[in-house]
Amino acid sequence: MKLNLGCGNDLKEGYVNLDIVDYGGNKIHDMNVVPYPFADDTFDEIFCSHILEHVENFNRVITELHRIAKPDAAIIVYAPFFLNTKYFGDPDHKIPFSIRTFDNYEYVGDRKLKFYEKWKANHRTNYETGAQFEVVEKRFHTSNFGILKWLDFFVNLEPVLYERFLAGFFSPEEIYFKLRVVKNADAGNVQA
Repeated sequence: MKLNLGCGNDLKEGYVNLDIVDYGGNKIHDMNVVPYPFADDTFDEIFCSHILEHVENFNRVITELHRIAKPDAAIIVYAPFFLNTKYFGDPDHKIPFSIRTFDNYEYVGDRKLKFYEKWKANHRTNYETGAQFEVVEKRFHTSNFGILKWLDFFVNLEPVLYERFLAGFFSPEEIYFKLRVVKNADAGNVQA
């Protein structure tokens, strides 16, 4: 089973389409109100395109998505990059998205960590919710204009460094994440 969270007019076939407004054929629920009307371990995939930046409490919502997702489920996230006008130009946006947005929820297991990742793993601010995800992929999408799409390659060579030092000069439009839901694993914290 698949969930299209915050579907808007994009009603996807083969998905449970969920939004706060009736778009004709979708399930209606306010995504800021938990629990969602689904049992634990319901979905194999949760698709979130330009919705998570609108929620009032990111931790509450991402923890709820973890609850309703099956172990190893995929969560696909598209969100506007916080330095781009697509983010700050919409007064309904509440949660700024960075290439590091899911760092506090990342399951690292036995993976060898870079210095920054090791520091971050020991300074998590996910409120001990237990919601953990393997970040399978994260990348910037620089522009919808064809003439600029070639920049994606360079921007994504080392996206954390790009964000830290260059994103203020040339801001990508959006961020893409593919997460794998991790359940019943150890805390994944790494000792420095």
